Amino acid sequence: MTKFLKLKKIFSYLVDIQLDKASTVLNPVLDLSLRKGRLYLTTTNAVYSYGDLYDNFLKAFQRMDFSKKTCKNILVLGFGMGSVPYMLERVFHHKFNCTGVEADAKIVEWANEYTIPTLSNKFELVHADAAEYVATSAAQFDLVVVDIFLDDVVPEQFSKTFFLEQVQKRLNDQGTLLFNRLVDTEPALEATQLFYENHFKKVFPKAEYLDVGGNWILANRPVFRE
Repeated sequence: MTKFLKLKKIFSYLVDIQLDKASTVLNPVLDLSLRKGRLYLTTTNAVYSYGDLYDNFLKAFQRMDFSKKTCKNILVLGFGMGSVPYMLERVFHHKFNCTGVEADAKIVEWANEYTIPTLSNKFELVHADAAEYVATSAAQFDLVVVDIFLDDVVPEQFSKTFFLEQVQKRLNDQGTLLFNRLVDTEPALEATQLFYENHFKKVFPKAEYLDVGGNWILANRPVFRE
């Protein structure tokens, strides 16, 4: 991190510091800022990344017993600025190899510039459509995280049984899948409930979910402590 960026990080505890902005085919509005010392990536209606303050997954990880669960190889579909591996390394002190898949080339560029150089774990960041990646990859992982949104909408292709079946193939025998879904409005809650009952549990009969306030984190099997 350059001295100039370190100063920006300090000042971001007082006021948001914009680092860059862009308009892409996938995301007409992308804003990358520093907020409270964290990379803060937003669209018009959604927060894509916010370091360890991206609390949907922070709350989920806090309810998981990592002492009994290895996550040496992880796959993040919808990498953003890497909030998931950031908190696994900085908050939970894990050592892992991470494959990140991100469809927006500008976000890949920013993640390579601002996030990956600050972390010590091994990364492979792939610019690809997540559905195509899971359908063509032969790799398997201990932990797969699905955090795919365009603004505040999960694209339809990622709400299909076929996609979940392809994701299942990327899990090792004891692997864990965590799938982030919105429930912040009545229509979003209804859509997530239908997805969970009609698709997710069809592929993962032992599934459970954790309500983290405005979102559900769906898991392929029981992993959340009381």
